[in-house]
Amino acid sequence: MSTLPLMFRKEGLVEKHQVEGIDPSDRYFNRAILVNRTASGYAAKVMYEALTVESGSHSTITATVKELVDKLQEFGFTRMRTRANFKGTRYLAEKESWVEYADLP
Repeated sequence: MSTLPLMFRKEGLVEKHQVEGIDPSDRYFNRAILVNRTASGYAAKVMYEALTVESGSHSTITATVKELVDKLQEFGFTRMRTRANFKGTRYLAEKESWVEYADLP
């Protein structure tokens, strides 16, 4: 097992973000987005009931999370927002600002 902090590993979990909004059944939801470092950047994954959504690899965490939100919106999720809750093993104590996403037209 590696003793390097998560932020310095070549690959693996580097951040956890919180996503919340309204699901296609018009219910409030709140889930964790897991952001992993990959060989070519960052990729993210979220699970909601039987649905698992994964992003492609991007050079920034922001682009990775945005793609994940876009994919959720294509399934009918609305009023979505995200924020980082963990960077490595450091809990941010809800200090990060929410990023709000406009609903699809």
